[in-house]
Amino acid sequence: MPAVEVTWWGHSTASIRHDGTHLLTDPLLTERVAHLTRRRGAAPRGLVPDAVVVSHLHHDHLHLPSLRRLPAGTVVVLPVGGAGLLSSLDVEAIEVAAGDQVRVGAVTVEAVRAVHDGRRHPGSSWSGPALGYVIAGRARTWFVGDSGPADLLGADVGTTDVVLVPVGGWGPVSRRSVRGQHLGPREAADLAERVHASMAVPVHYGTMWPSGMRAKQSFHSPGQEFAGLCPQAHVLAPGESATWRASPS
Repeated sequence: MPAVEVTWWGHSTASIRHDGTHLLTDPLLTERVAHLTRRRGAAPRGLVPDAVVVSHLHHDHLHLPSLRRLPAGTVVVLPVGGAGLLSSLDVEAIEVAAGDQVRVGAVTVEAVRAVHDGRRHPGSSWSGPALGYVIAGRARTWFVGDSGPADLLGADVGTTDVVLVPVGGWGPVSRRSVRGQHLGPREAADLAERVHASMAVPVHYGTMWPSGMRAKQSFHSPGQEFAGLCPQAHVLAPGESATWRASPS
């Protein structure tokens, strides 16, 4: 019977285990990144994925110090235009655009569209498309990546069994600089319903927060609000796992 196990490590980092294949999303394996400090959950150690998928080039998603902690030769699937950022690392970089597929172990990883700023940072010459990924084997899991709300979001995905969906950010999603760039709990719940997901795991909230800034209720509230809006929600603390299993036919 098909099963998918998801372990959330905080922020957008999760282990997805499909049919004996372990994929790691947007690895952030340190206590700090730039001005952000981990406020909940310990940084994961000793992860040995079969491959990594990176949604976009922002420093808290394509995090070079974290990628250095993975075993030599790790396969890193990332948006086209970003492989040069990994030139100093001992990894196997595979660039993809929406619609491209990569075979990893027993599953196929397909890049799909997201709606988000794909630059490394404002003004950076490093740029690529923001992506999500559909992991397909005997089940289907969609890692949405970072995205704002849009009618096209999920149009190239189809029905999924499990969705890992962002519900917040490291600060208020209403900030002018990120307006339209992130889903909130309501948009995330609507998206899970749109793809008929049986299990929805909220990510990208309640982990990283600016150093020296007091964490407000908005630090934790996106996951709680999402749970109240999405009957399929499985809200995890960092390091916790949830397993989806197909119903017996």
